[in-house]
Amino acid sequence: MNFLLTIILAFFIFLLGLIPFRVLYVISDILRFVLYHIIGYRRKVVEENIRNCFPELSEAEQKKLVSRSYKNLTDILIEGVKAFSMSDKQVKARHKFVNLEFLTPYLEAGKSVVLLPGHYGNWEWGGLSIPLQFDYKRVIVLYKPLSNKFADRWVKKNRSRTGISMRSIYETARLFKTYAAKTTAFFLIADQSPSNASRSYWVNFMGRETAFLHGPERYSRLYQLPVIFVNTQRVKRGYYEISFSLITDNPASLPDGELTSRYAKKLEEVIRKKPENWLWSHRRWKLTKKA
Repeated sequence: MNFLLTIILAFFIFLLGLIPFRVLYVISDILRFVLYHIIGYRRKVVEENIRNCFPELSEAEQKKLVSRSYKNLTDILIEGVKAFSMSDKQVKARHKFVNLEFLTPYLEAGKSVVLLPGHYGNWEWGGLSIPLQFDYKRVIVLYKPLSNKFADRWVKKNRSRTGISMRSIYETARLFKTYAAKTTAFFLIADQSPSNASRSYWVNFMGRETAFLHGPERYSRLYQLPVIFVNTQRVKRGYYEISFSLITDNPASLPDGELTSRYAKKLEEVIRKKPENWLWSHRRWKLTKKA
């Protein structure tokens, strides 16, 4: 059954891939209306998240932000589908790294780096655009595998077609041990909700006590790797610019939890400027800190 579902999914994505961007965004607008007004996809989650993070906004302002967040959500979904058929030229033009020279000193020193983006803007095209623009020859993107093994294998193959290595988050410890000393760029989307509250770092984020994954801080400290924040901004519909800024060059010198706190602060600054571009449908605050 999983194999059949994968074939159907691949055919559907193939058909959508033939559609030009300007038409896809019309489909995105229709999909936004369906998800927001008819199905109400995770609407309570989105509304609660925005209400709790922006209590200073009026009810009308919160409602407007909720609506705009669904436009971002459906654009990302449609762009994720389009990724399967985009040319290298399209990827480079639409998902552009603007200060790659920031990484030059680390590359020249043969130093591996940990790069921390979030679920902000378009992260879906990152796997394709990174190898086309990076000088790092070994780029590992850690992701959570799909439960459908056929679909996971197909998606992984497509997303890796330009040269990245997509590896399961369950391999994290082994991957850092193997490649930390081999001039590797490790990409970890670090704002998803952890599965284990007791192993998490708890920091104030968006005005709320929030659990963050322990992995980025643990492995960067263990292997003394520079940690860099990745900021993805939508320039206009279908076009993004990605920039880097330093979190720390020396993770081991920081107090435990400080690195995670710095990442959370940078991400919050980005979100508060344009909150509609973050993934508000995610159940980000499902964990509760134990006393």
